[in-house]
Amino acid sequence: MNRQKKLQQLFKAKAKKASAKLAPKSKDRYISKADRLKLEAEATQTSTETTDTPS
Repeated sequence: MNRQKKLQQLFKAKAKKASAKLAPKSKDRYISKADRLKLEAEATQTSTETTDTPS
């Protein structure tokens, strides 16, 4: 009985990990502070370029 119980525990644990991997992620990917500053600088640069160019 003990051996079968242990095998069932291992099987359930592996199945749980596999289903967790396939489940959709609720959190967004982490973006470092330096990357956020770069993205913000690029966004402000592109927005100023579009407003400065006369049409």
